[in-house]
Amino acid sequence: MALVLSPATNQCVRLHITRPVHVRRTRLSPCATLSSPPSRTTTSDTVDSVEATSSFFEQDSRPIMLFDGVCNLCNGGVKFVRNNDRQGNIRFEALQSESGKKLLRRSGRAPDDISSVVLVEKNRSYIKSEAVLKIMEYINLPFPQLAFFLHFIPLFVRDFAYDNVANNRYTFFGRSESCEL
Repeated sequence: MALVLSPATNQCVRLHITRPVHVRRTRLSPCATLSSPPSRTTTSDTVDSVEATSSFFEQDSRPIMLFDGVCNLCNGGVKFVRNNDRQGNIRFEALQSESGKKLLRRSGRAPDDISSVVLVEKNRSYIKSEAVLKIMEYINLPFPQLAFFLHFIPLFVRDFAYDNVANNRYTFFGRSESCEL
């Protein structure tokens, strides 16, 4: 647990650290907690972002999936999740939207970083392959079980595969002029 002075309210805010965050080359680790920002973001920026986006989780505690709104692959992924999430466990927001930028900042990422799908829960964020596996845990069978087995693949292998698809997504799948959703 850490106490941080919030410049917005000039009050101490208690942050709970659930586990250490490892930062590689200024990228946020896949399972970073919102209370442990990466080195490129100041603690006060993250606290301000958490306060600015807390209203997103006040009346609706469901996680929010952030996706590239102009990517055809990403839009297809959102449609897939919506079709397989019969209970409506996940909300969606484009990375390019104002809310998406605020949630990115809350997750310790740059507001213009559209390189990865991000899943934002009330107290935690996931990126890349960890976000995909966490999303799979929220949707219907057999995906939670598949996610369980995919966790046995080392993170660097999963993220390597994820990055190769993500870096070539416009080339292979194209892009649309605006967010379809």
